[in-house]
Amino acid sequence: MKLVRKDLEKDNGGQVTLIPEEPEDMWHTYNLLQVGDSLRASTIRKVQTESSTGSVGSNRIRTTLTLCVETIDFDSQACQLRVKGTNIQENEYVKMGAYHTIELEPNRQFTLAKKQWDSVVLERIEQACDPAWSADVAAVVMQEGLAHVCLVTPSMTLTRAKVEVNIPRKRKGNCSQHDRALERFYEQVVQAIQRHINFEVVKCVLVASPGFVREQFCDYMFQQAVKTDNKLLLENRSKFLQVHSSSGHKYALKEALCDPAVTSRLSDTKAAGEVKALDDFYKMLQHEPDRAFYGLKHVEKANEAMAIDTLLISDELFRHQDVATRARYVKLVDSVRENMGTVRIFSSLHVSGEQLGQLTGVAAILRFPVAELSDQEDDSSSEED
Repeated sequence: MKLVRKDLEKDNGGQVTLIPEEPEDMWHTYNLLQVGDSLRASTIRKVQTESSTGSVGSNRIRTTLTLCVETIDFDSQACQLRVKGTNIQENEYVKMGAYHTIELEPNRQFTLAKKQWDSVVLERIEQACDPAWSADVAAVVMQEGLAHVCLVTPSMTLTRAKVEVNIPRKRKGNCSQHDRALERFYEQVVQAIQRHINFEVVKCVLVASPGFVREQFCDYMFQQAVKTDNKLLLENRSKFLQVHSSSGHKYALKEALCDPAVTSRLSDTKAAGEVKALDDFYKMLQHEPDRAFYGLKHVEKANEAMAIDTLLISDELFRHQDVATRARYVKLVDSVRENMGTVRIFSSLHVSGEQLGQLTGVAAILRFPVAELSDQEDDSSSEED
């Protein structure tokens, strides 16, 4: 993301002009936008024109509109963002108050104005404009006959290819059909890797599977690379890391990212940090439940006691339509940071973010046990009885 201009006032109102440069920047833009913001961007509008003879025709005209945002629609696979709203600035082609939909896309500049820019939104702009935050991990999660080729970016897990091949069972005395189908499956996965993984950016390619599938696949891939003198694969052989997963489905990627060998290799990536934080939370919940809270009310109580060491919060909560509710989450984040706690904002498009979403989207690992909270709840519930 490229920051063109930033005009913020003392009361935190103002506007920011940005140019999204990559598909992932559209995800950041989606998280910056809120209902009630004003968005200015160039768009194409169908305009009816009447000639001197009275005949009516229609032309598609490019114009710049400023909309008051009403609905935001994001397609995570295509990384497309559609913003619908009413025109709030005079325009020769579009009446004031008329509805229009702007499609935001990479390399098209837009200006976003807000009445209040909070700390979470400003932090996201900083991250989006920092070139170090880019997709540096790829993963192939596979089992016999099924494989998912994914890119793990700091903000989401993108499935780039899904390979499915029907593998017949081995028959007594005749394995040729099974072997041929398996070879065809491996070949398709190799093609998907070459097509979708940019080895100039990617630091590591995880190959995860149950059993010996990953070893057999890697043996096949590099044997073929030697035979065909495939320099791309041979030069990047050291980037491939084999790890265990329970299946070839996308959700099994979390297990692969939890592997100690992987976390040491990917210690500088945000995705691995999120997975480790969630793993630590679950361990704490199991062994010391008084030091692991989830749910907004519980976490806020723990924060009042200045007990939060690590706050885990989903970015989905910051897209809440209600301004007061959103402000409550922002206040919690700011307060934890003031109290020297660590804040990890999880992407709802990551596997770990989806899991956190099932835990209400907000959880905390505490510095010390806070048992009084659960006791208070028990007392209040018994009083109600």
